[in-house]
Amino acid sequence: MVKIFGHRGAAGTYPENTMPSFRAAEQLGADGIELDVQLSKDGTVVVIHDETVNRTTNGRGRVNSYTYEELSRLDASHSFYKKTGFCSIPSLEEVLRWLQGTQLLINVELKNNKLPYRGLEESVIHLLRKYELEPRAVLSSFHHASMVKCRELAPDIETAVLYKRGPHKPWEYAQKLGAGAIHPNYAYIADPVVELTLAHGIAVRPYTVNKEKYMRKLMRLQVTGIVTDYPEVARRVLQEEQRKGR
Repeated sequence: MVKIFGHRGAAGTYPENTMPSFRAAEQLGADGIELDVQLSKDGTVVVIHDETVNRTTNGRGRVNSYTYEELSRLDASHSFYKKTGFCSIPSLEEVLRWLQGTQLLINVELKNNKLPYRGLEESVIHLLRKYELEPRAVLSSFHHASMVKCRELAPDIETAVLYKRGPHKPWEYAQKLGAGAIHPNYAYIADPVVELTLAHGIAVRPYTVNKEKYMRKLMRLQVTGIVTDYPEVARRVLQEEQRKGR
């Protein structure tokens, strides 16, 4: 069955990469959450997408120019302040501590394709092990060498290669890197490529699938999962598709 991953939580209706967004994703029917991680100035793994805090908080500057304590004082409610009030930037540990009490899967995207963030792989893997979430986790990144490193450090944790426009035979590329999955941009992957990749035992989880027509198309192809800003919509569409298949 297609697994629904809430993109940065439920980013279509809640402030992305915040605890209210992750809790909402669970309540709205997601099977898992997708989030982004970077390192603060003092080496804490923090959950935020952009390399700067400018877009999603009331602060300015690079994430790695702030200590975690300083980051936690910024308001990450973005454009949803009237709905949620103040939201802090969570640490990955805070999210994993909460996740441990749920049944959710987690896709941790390492945002190290623009900044090197030395030690990020080791820190993320350490935290997943600390909370015994290895079986529920998949690590992904646009920095594919980082996924090779993760595979070497933790062969028991699934890795996925993220890309927009991918290789001609992504299943061969994934196998070469030791990755168990591809996470392509939904708009750039053809149906036959999805089918062949799945047939070769490589999971396919396209991102960021927000329109119903594309959700239906991918669900009919029986992709492994979809990453969406609207897990409630995806859950409804999946239920409708299941009823049609009966």
